[in-house]
Amino acid sequence: MADTQMTRVFVISPTSQGTLILTHHKSKTLLLPVRGVWRTTGGRMASEVRDRTPVDVPTAGIIIIGDEILKGQTQDTNTFFLTRQLHSLGVKVGRVSVIPDDVQTIANEVAQFSKSYTFVLTSGGIGPTHDDITFEGVAVAFGEKVHPHPTLVQFISAYFKTDDLSSPAMKMAHIPESAVLHFGEDKSKGVKSRYPIISVKNVTIFPGVPHLLERAFGLLGKKLFHRPGVGFCGMVVYLTADEVSIAMALNETVAKFPSVSFGSYPKLFHSYYKTKITLESLSADILKSAEQFLKSKLPEGVMIDYNEDPVTSPWEHIDKLLSSSPSLQTPVQEALDILKQCFDQYSAEEICICYNGGKDCLAILHLTYAMMNQNFPNTKLQSVYITENTAFPQVTEFVQQSINRYDLDCEVLPGPMKGALFQLLEKRPKIKAVIMGTRQSDPYSDTLEFFSPTDKDWPPMMRVNAILNWKYNDVWNFLRGLYLPYCSLYDRGYTSLGSQGNTLPNPLLETKDRLGQVMYLPAYLLAQHDMERKGRISSKQ
Repeated sequence: MADTQMTRVFVISPTSQGTLILTHHKSKTLLLPVRGVWRTTGGRMASEVRDRTPVDVPTAGIIIIGDEILKGQTQDTNTFFLTRQLHSLGVKVGRVSVIPDDVQTIANEVAQFSKSYTFVLTSGGIGPTHDDITFEGVAVAFGEKVHPHPTLVQFISAYFKTDDLSSPAMKMAHIPESAVLHFGEDKSKGVKSRYPIISVKNVTIFPGVPHLLERAFGLLGKKLFHRPGVGFCGMVVYLTADEVSIAMALNETVAKFPSVSFGSYPKLFHSYYKTKITLESLSADILKSAEQFLKSKLPEGVMIDYNEDPVTSPWEHIDKLLSSSPSLQTPVQEALDILKQCFDQYSAEEICICYNGGKDCLAILHLTYAMMNQNFPNTKLQSVYITENTAFPQVTEFVQQSINRYDLDCEVLPGPMKGALFQLLEKRPKIKAVIMGTRQSDPYSDTLEFFSPTDKDWPPMMRVNAILNWKYNDVWNFLRGLYLPYCSLYDRGYTSLGSQGNTLPNPLLETKDRLGQVMYLPAYLLAQHDMERKGRISSKQ
């Protein structure tokens, strides 16, 4: 009789390899490392739980063929592409196998996969050389022989200018006897592919060259593998609690919704969440019910509306933030009014933002980027990053991430600032306005105005100080309200970033962990906002 007794699960502690699970099943207690999945029944992972109501979900097995993969001579990218594409078509990939160029090994693997999965996809081993033996291996798997297919012989004869059936080129025309040819069609161009994809029974044979495989799948994937009405619905929820804290709620949800696949992924060092939970089901209604049930079992506020991409469609997220945060409406609207004046007065090629990776610069960068998209769509925002020899590597890394994230047209110039701005004008003489992340609490900034020309001995530019009146908490409420990624140093107690030589964690954020070791709270928790620069060795730097 099948063993259907429920396994009892207790989460012990998170580790770098996943989560340690103490599981008691019958009379046995085991400590198991589990990554990204939750064990809910004897021997079955939650990500493999199927609906109690039989549903014909197509499955797939992928066989990657090639000695070069197993030897580490070639990096396999086809697995990532195929699994992602198949999943988007509602096909559940059950296994991926990497095997050598050996006829019998290919035959054995194909025969086994063909019995186990709805679809089998192979990659590699198609070509004119000695190790291109996939067609032969597939033929052996089904007790067949390879033979020259007339259509392929005709194509190869015309393409390679040979009629010799024993030539290397003609090897690609020799396919299993029951093979079917599939010609892809680019409907937008009305052009059919010249060389087909070959299938034998439920096995589809793809080339190993990534761009050829991807092109062939793009033309034929939906036709060959998609079943109308079958597809996965998925969602991701983000929690500010660690896995240990939410284990009971998650376990209860998993038990109540056996047709939903759950994945749990701890994030040890993230600015916004500690655990990411993925949910997947064939039913959108069941999926929503599972999410609501999980939320009802969690402490209030633990589940957050985290946004992985706050940069795309920025206005949507800014409007949403302002509607829920009245205290931000005045400072943000003031900054937007100043930026609007700037964009009304100057053209895109006359505007540049001075960006250094700090919190203030990040806030004005995001607003400027939003305005740029609105006023000059499809135009990159010009920026300048002024480097210094003792910059924190975390800052340098974050600046590069920001350049990529906002697709900035950035000049990277060595400091100090005065000389760098002269270089900037030499390279880009049309620049007239530089948007700054300056606030009145910054040194020498209490007399600045929203539009302040540079001093006479500086490069002639208009400094645009749109967030001049923002307070410390305004900046953090804006950044965190939009879930904007920021430099990791801020989560380690740094509240004002300079260089390594003049910046320390703010002592007002010093605390101790459970082991008594000194640590620092994140910058956004600083209560004394006027002590923002307490970590600077010199208050004027």
